[in-house]
Amino acid sequence: MLGNLDLGIAIFYIVLILVVGILAGSGRFKKVKEISAEGYFLAGKTLRWPAIGLALFATNISTVHLVSLAQSGFDTGLLNGNFEWLAAFTLILLALFFVPFYLKSGVTTLPDFLERRYDRSSRDWLTFISILSAIVIHIAFSMLAGGIVLRTLFGFNMYLSITVICVITGIYTILGGLRAVVVTESIQTIVLLAGAFIISFAAFDKMGGWMPMKAVLAQDNALDRLSMLRGSNDGSGMPWYAVLFGYPILGIWYWCADQTIVQRVLGAKDENHGRVGALFCGFLKILPVFIFVLPGLFAYTLFKTGQLDLSSLGVDHQGQVNSKGIYTLMITQLLPSGLIGVLVAALLSGLMSQISGALNSISTMVSYDIFKQRRPAASDGQLIRIGKIAAVIAMGFSLTLLPLLDRYESIFYGINDVIAHIAPPITCVFLLGVFWKGASATAAKLTLWIGSVLGVAVFLLNKLLPDSWVGQTPFMMMAFYLFLICMLLQVLLSYKYPVQHTAQSRDLYWKNPVDPLRGKAWSGIGNYRILSALLLTIVVILYVIFN
Repeated sequence: MLGNLDLGIAIFYIVLILVVGILAGSGRFKKVKEISAEGYFLAGKTLRWPAIGLALFATNISTVHLVSLAQSGFDTGLLNGNFEWLAAFTLILLALFFVPFYLKSGVTTLPDFLERRYDRSSRDWLTFISILSAIVIHIAFSMLAGGIVLRTLFGFNMYLSITVICVITGIYTILGGLRAVVVTESIQTIVLLAGAFIISFAAFDKMGGWMPMKAVLAQDNALDRLSMLRGSNDGSGMPWYAVLFGYPILGIWYWCADQTIVQRVLGAKDENHGRVGALFCGFLKILPVFIFVLPGLFAYTLFKTGQLDLSSLGVDHQGQVNSKGIYTLMITQLLPSGLIGVLVAALLSGLMSQISGALNSISTMVSYDIFKQRRPAASDGQLIRIGKIAAVIAMGFSLTLLPLLDRYESIFYGINDVIAHIAPPITCVFLLGVFWKGASATAAKLTLWIGSVLGVAVFLLNKLLPDSWVGQTPFMMMAFYLFLICMLLQVLLSYKYPVQHTAQSRDLYWKNPVDPLRGKAWSGIGNYRILSALLLTIVVILYVIFN
């Protein structure tokens, strides 16, 4: 249990974010008297690259990442850091190939884009999948991680404490729209990074540095924990080929085709701000390996040298340490009172930013992709009101999923396991739609339907028959296999049902692969082409070092 000082710091932070969010959303930071639907859902398309990059990072990095990446660092070393560094490649794809079409077409949501490129059926299906994934992946899993933290640190009832946090987050998100979300996320990103640096330094200092940690790993025959890419016989279930083939399927959906993430880019002031904002997030994604995953690995070596007491965590039926609470254990054992409160604020930052971003995207899709499609004459006031109601319902439904999701041993594994089975058809129709002239509307619609049903069937088989081939196949490779099936399906169906382009769709695919590099760019280091090359180079060098 923590003291009153730490609890006071956490409460102060929550109140501060609530006030800032309400003020930002009410327009007091900008003299806005009347809020339009575009102003509410997309911040009036005035967002600049720093806010976009910080908001993208904050929406992605939630309490789930702080808690579960530390857990993965303790369990398997740096391996799950692949989800962070490989994100840089998909953010480059977003910046170069997707942002220009998203902004040029003037869409409010990604389902809206899919209708312009294909047809209404594709839009409706993506809306359903996107809302469902936002509720499960972005909100419910984040609530679960936050509940574990609050229960471990303060002894609070998990469901009651999470409900309170969600209500507070919902207030400023529902009242203020995307502007409130982006302003608070920018603050929360800074707090979250500061907290992560503090715990990383504390673990590093306690261990005595890098070389003592490496010596302990060598003594324990565990130097492979420092490797990002593992051999085919690695017990983690994520060999190098699964990472290289499977991650792009998950990553392209998450970073390029998921409304909750991409909505920040849709609010960009112009194409360059959208592109550079995405790339800025790519640079930020280098950090989590060092400040989220590595502390977990330090915790492992501290445990092996008797400097970290894990007795309170308990063990499972196989005698393995129950590592879900490793991050909160490090906070309480490595930090003094006061700093613990700062770390709690950082954890709450991750939770609140993830929930607020997801609620805003859900309300946007319900308003534009469902309500407005059925009532084209709906006023801005009606759209905003429907969006607020949708956010409240989504938050309530997410709370009911917590007991089910708590069954996963690793929260991070649970998230990616779910994504691996829903991403393949969506990644497929977006990639072919943007890069292939011949991708037809009928083929896209059928690929989304059949691919989604197939993904659900495989997911259920995996859980019901864990000893079967399906159950034994790593989820990353299963995502790749499902993607190949969807690609083959859409290509064959496109030849059977040839494309009939509309005036809009014929401008929403690349005629030449080098066209994305010909767009107008800022001069100097702000040039998106230079930034893309620099980010790519840094990540490749890091992989060479940590392999």
